[in-house]
Amino acid sequence: MPTISDFSNLEDGSLFLGHGKVINVKLVPAFGRKGKGRVQLFNATVVVKDVLSDQYLNLKWFNSYPGLKKQLESLDTFTFIGEVQDYKGILQIVNPKLNPKIDKQEEFLVEYPTVATVPGKHIHSLLKKIPSSLWDTPLCYYPKELEDELILTPLNNSFQVLHGLKNSLDPQKVEEAKNRIIFDEFLIDQLKVTARKAKNKKLTAPIIPNSVETVSSAKKLFPYELTKDQNKTLDDILKDLESGHPMMRMVQGDVGCGKTTVAIIAALNVIHSGGQVAFMCPTEALALQHAQTVHSVMGKKVKTQILLGSTKPKDKKKIYERLISNEIQLIIGTHSLFQDAVEFKKLQLAIIDEQHKFGVEQRQKLVNKGKGVHSLIMTATPIPRTLQLAQYGDLDISTIRTIPSNRKGIQTRIITADKYEKYLSFIKTRVSLKEQVYVVVPAISESETLDIQNVDNHLITYKKFFPDLRVAALHGQLKSEQKQEILNKFERGEIDILISTSVIEVGINVINATVMAIYGPERFGLSSLHQLRGRVGRGEKPGFCFLVSEKKLSQESMVRLRVVETNTDGFIIAEADLKNRGEGDLFGVSQSGTRSNKKLASIFEHLHIFEDVAKKVNFLHHKKPELFNPLIDSLIKDTKVSSTI
Repeated sequence: MPTISDFSNLEDGSLFLGHGKVINVKLVPAFGRKGKGRVQLFNATVVVKDVLSDQYLNLKWFNSYPGLKKQLESLDTFTFIGEVQDYKGILQIVNPKLNPKIDKQEEFLVEYPTVATVPGKHIHSLLKKIPSSLWDTPLCYYPKELEDELILTPLNNSFQVLHGLKNSLDPQKVEEAKNRIIFDEFLIDQLKVTARKAKNKKLTAPIIPNSVETVSSAKKLFPYELTKDQNKTLDDILKDLESGHPMMRMVQGDVGCGKTTVAIIAALNVIHSGGQVAFMCPTEALALQHAQTVHSVMGKKVKTQILLGSTKPKDKKKIYERLISNEIQLIIGTHSLFQDAVEFKKLQLAIIDEQHKFGVEQRQKLVNKGKGVHSLIMTATPIPRTLQLAQYGDLDISTIRTIPSNRKGIQTRIITADKYEKYLSFIKTRVSLKEQVYVVVPAISESETLDIQNVDNHLITYKKFFPDLRVAALHGQLKSEQKQEILNKFERGEIDILISTSVIEVGINVINATVMAIYGPERFGLSSLHQLRGRVGRGEKPGFCFLVSEKKLSQESMVRLRVVETNTDGFIIAEADLKNRGEGDLFGVSQSGTRSNKKLASIFEHLHIFEDVAKKVNFLHHKKPELFNPLIDSLIKDTKVSSTI
């Protein structure tokens, strides 16, 4: 039998039975929602006072009928039950059941949502029809020997508890039932990781000898010495290329740490052995930037070509022919590289920059243009340790943390309305020192429905603020030639202030640009903010980043922005960003966050369970591989699971 608790026992995510007195009832029309007979629906917030203490609690109902108010006010005191939720730091209960029949626990212990238009009450009725003998049948997804080694209790026990059929009022039993399912969800993912790694080890790839002379000569092409982290990463790559198996290495590191330098040296080693290299970038601006870097370093020593979506058809045809004949040794491009018309004579290395900007299938299409192609994946958005373990356990990861010694760093400040005048004065001062400014906004033009900062309005505004300065605009809708001309002017110092969308997030390297202002920062992910500010402070002058908000920010938004203001470590920021966005579908094609293939497991909330799973899987896989091999073999056959990039 359930017992009534006082409000001090409220806990996020738990089922709570309480007794309270109605203090206030507030109804707000539910926008655009009508009930039967075109009756206006309301969202109701009810403040109740605990009869056992002096504490208060909010109960909420969404899309309720107006009669709810009269019903609640007539009750004076009532019993309620529901799941506790944390909303912006405040505990509340949404859609609780009133005066439940506590002698029939199955009537209120589980609340089912509407699924595919099927009401929760129908799902409840259907589950009640399942015979007890079926509920009692042990569920075995894995061989019994493996379950015994992992010390797993049958899943059906957990399902019985969570569906209100067994020990459902015992908090400890409920927690154990949840943890059992969480364990299983993590276990499935780790088996998939193991399968992906096993598949890769079965594949063969061209053996690329480590030419000491070529690598040594390549290092001398750069006007600086490689850092310790760069040298270590390069050694890792060269060993992978000699292994005879497809390299699957990710190089991660903050903007400006020298990932591209390492990639170019590795590419030269592959080209020296007779292979071709494809260098794929998410934007034309970044592709052009890399092409310029390669040209400045290697000159005519390597036959290099650039392929963009804007490349003229007749030029594309010539490039396709030269790729097949192996006349092009290094091709740099965007999404155009994985189009069906692109074929290679001897593709041996695919370098993918800013890998998270591409879809899974897109990256696969490029790698599949050769046999046993080595893959070098680069990202300036650091992968948090938790996600490294969960998703990238099959990849070899190299991290470059050391930043070149001549960098002065970046200072970041949140600018609210009361500081705006000082911010404008600072802009004028920096430009008077012959420095340049980026101003980034979320949208290109004004929206009829959204109150959002845009390029068009800010171009006009900044020209009014600074009539004596050279102000220009850049965005993705401009033609490729127009974008490149604006970027060239900015690089030559012919533009003082560049108003842009986030198109400059990657690939822009103007040493004299020292100030970055980002309007509407609450609309950007934390990692995107960190990436954007990485465009400044790239030379010997210090960089400055301003997160400008012209409206009052919520406490939640301010807390998020403080993470960027107070941290320059991309790994810390990436961890916080991942917590905000969610981990996404780790083994599907969705990479946008929020969506997850898990029902209960969270890599953050249940890290201790995940680490236990990873430890056991690793131990048993090496000590008793016979338990794993049948499962791994079946997962390898599933291309969605076994794909590695």
